[in-house]
Amino acid sequence: MAQPYSVPVTVRGYETDTQGHLNQAVYLQYAEHARWSLLQEAGIRQRDLLEQGIGPAALETTIKYRRELHAGDEVEVSCAFVWGEGKTFTLEQSITLRDGTVSAQVTAVGGILDLAARKLVPDPAARMRALAREPELLGL
Repeated sequence: MAQPYSVPVTVRGYETDTQGHLNQAVYLQYAEHARWSLLQEAGIRQRDLLEQGIGPAALETTIKYRRELHAGDEVEVSCAFVWGEGKTFTLEQSITLRDGTVSAQVTAVGGILDLAARKLVPDPAARMRALAREPELLGL
């Protein structure tokens, strides 16, 4: 099985809290950065989604913190879509130090929102497959 898509990130000092740890909200920003990077790599730009009248919708996010991160730490943020039946999909992500230590695991449930109807589209995988230049990167 191929490795999931990932992007490198270096923890910046201004992202840390008073204890010197990466602020908890920044983990979500790293996860979001990897998601948009993956979509871009697959050939889907944010404006492409808007032109189609659709957009990603976050429905639920869980973070399991495993090891703290500090300014200067270099990590890889992975992202893999898990498609199922129905209107939702899952994103599985890990934030991993270069030595292989997992700092956090992020699991998110999402959907594709019809921006006019304000409802989830019935088959998000089909919509993304149709838009992607490289759908295999999205697990399609």
